Amino acid sequence: MPHYISLMRWTTAGRAGLPAWRDRVEDGERLIEKSGGKLVGVWVTLGRYDVVEVFEAPDDETALEIVTKLGAGGGEDTETLRAFTREEAEEIIRKL
Repeated sequence: MPHYISLMRWTTAGRAGLPAWRDRVEDGERLIEKSGGKLVGVWVTLGRYDVVEVFEAPDDETALEIVTKLGAGGGEDTETLRAFTREEAEEIIRKL
């Protein structure tokens, strides 16, 4: 299943809601699973981004649905990347 990496920065509203952050992560995990995906992991980070989230989704359309729904609360600004495993990348490169 394709992997996606979401790089997140908390908004002012997101920082104000940090006491409920664990609940937001669990709600997000349920949303991802309901859409047919799987949450791989969530990390709070130092530097440019506050949170890195990795999830799986059946396809790009489902991933877009997931990140759009997750962002609806306005708690974070998100940049999401499609990630290829080493094996996926090697298969693509072999075709070159």
